[in-house]
Amino acid sequence: MDQLGLLFMLLLGALLSVPIGARLGLPAPVLMTVLGIVMALVDFVPNVDIPPDLILPALLPPLLYAAVRRTSWRQFAANKRPIFLLAVALVFVTMASVAAVAHAIVPGLPIAAAFALGALVAPPDPVAATAVAGQLGLPRRLVSILEGEGLFNDVTAIVLYHVAIAAAVGGTFSPWRAGLDLVLSAVVAVAVGLALGWATNKVMSVLGDATLQIGMTLLVPYVAYVLAEELHGSGVLAVLTTAMFLAEYAFDADDVMTRLAGHTVWDVVDTLVTGVAFGLVGLELHNAIRTASGRWGELLGWSAAVVGVVILVRLLWLLPATWLTQRLHRRRDQDEDIPTSWRETVVMWWSGMRGVASVALALAIPLETEDGSAFPHREEIIFIAFGVIMVTLLLQGLTLPWLVSRLGVRADTEREKRYEKELAVRAAKAAKRRFREIEAVEELPEELSEQMLRRAFDIGLRISPDVGDEERREAQEQRARRVKRIRRIQGEMLSAARHEVLAARSEPGADPEIVDRVLRHLDVR
Repeated sequence: MDQLGLLFMLLLGALLSVPIGARLGLPAPVLMTVLGIVMALVDFVPNVDIPPDLILPALLPPLLYAAVRRTSWRQFAANKRPIFLLAVALVFVTMASVAAVAHAIVPGLPIAAAFALGALVAPPDPVAATAVAGQLGLPRRLVSILEGEGLFNDVTAIVLYHVAIAAAVGGTFSPWRAGLDLVLSAVVAVAVGLALGWATNKVMSVLGDATLQIGMTLLVPYVAYVLAEELHGSGVLAVLTTAMFLAEYAFDADDVMTRLAGHTVWDVVDTLVTGVAFGLVGLELHNAIRTASGRWGELLGWSAAVVGVVILVRLLWLLPATWLTQRLHRRRDQDEDIPTSWRETVVMWWSGMRGVASVALALAIPLETEDGSAFPHREEIIFIAFGVIMVTLLLQGLTLPWLVSRLGVRADTEREKRYEKELAVRAAKAAKRRFREIEAVEELPEELSEQMLRRAFDIGLRISPDVGDEERREAQEQRARRVKRIRRIQGEMLSAARHEVLAARSEPGADPEIVDRVLRHLDVR
């Protein structure tokens, strides 16, 4: 099997892991990691031959863009305090703790290299956390915090990683220079993201066609990442800024085709790229086995110590941070999403899985320093990082569904229904208000007016049946049954029409382009 065959195997596995994971009650990224491990143990499967400096630019931009599409700027702004505590402060604390322990237990490991190890294992993976949380029916506030943490912690960790690597390679370190680099990286990234988001919005209005607009969104994350990195900014933060800008301003509410097709395309991209990314994580077992040859006890001991630090620090940080956030929340903010019990705090703690970013950063460690000598303990750092990723991803990922079930942490469905009902009422009122405006300038028959008002109410009733009283709900159910029957009959008629048109495609002299055009007309119906 060559590299191309390996890629196709991962893509196929990405598709199959979704239904299998749903049936087993396990996250698809975890299953893909297991698949990668199994493939790494098979003789005919080759080692992954991807330049380390291409892993992050190739995989991270689409994964981040897809994740941002499920959130909003308003949500991040409302949760800025818990996100800062987790995505910035906790990353610093974890990095420092891991660096201290690694420097103490690994003989001869320089402090700069130890900080590089701490930076690359500090950030929980945004894709793993979002995928796992989304499948377990967790409260929306927990999912929001995990999404925010996962999206922003990479920004902090990657900048700190580059500072630590520069210190290890050059042999010098300046805290002031490191702080300045962090600030400049963020400023450049935000500027690039806003400018690119604005430019993309203008270009998409010129493109017009849904296919071209969606194609543009596929390119934008890569452009944002590469452009920001070229200008010495944070590529991750640039992608986040661009995605948030486009989510707020890019699409017209009436642009239905672009919205529906865009969701479908990005769901496919998200599924495939996520599967490949976590499959590659598992395949790194090749390198880990080669590194550990003859030194298993020593390397496993170091890895276990760092894993313990990573997991314990997250717990020790979350307990007081959650308490502090709850106290501040009671005093001021009412819209902030925070854990409301110790059970939710435990679930957040156990959701700190490491993944793609940690693997890419570990593999991107330079081979040599500026003086030509080998980078100190590079293979050991990679092995320890792989151990942290495997334990957190597999142990926590496989046991998190059991933990959530055991603790009884579930989404507040009643609250979600109330909000859905509120939106349904607002939608119905907006439709009714617009009809009154039309009625004021156009003469409409009384029968048509009554019918349109009924349809305005039905808009809300279809979204949330709780909008109407019992009599109206019963009438709506009767209409729904009647409409369902009509649609079934129309569906069978359209099916016959489609089969007839499709059969014409293979007839002598048939023009496939015209046949497909007619078929699209039938499909739209």
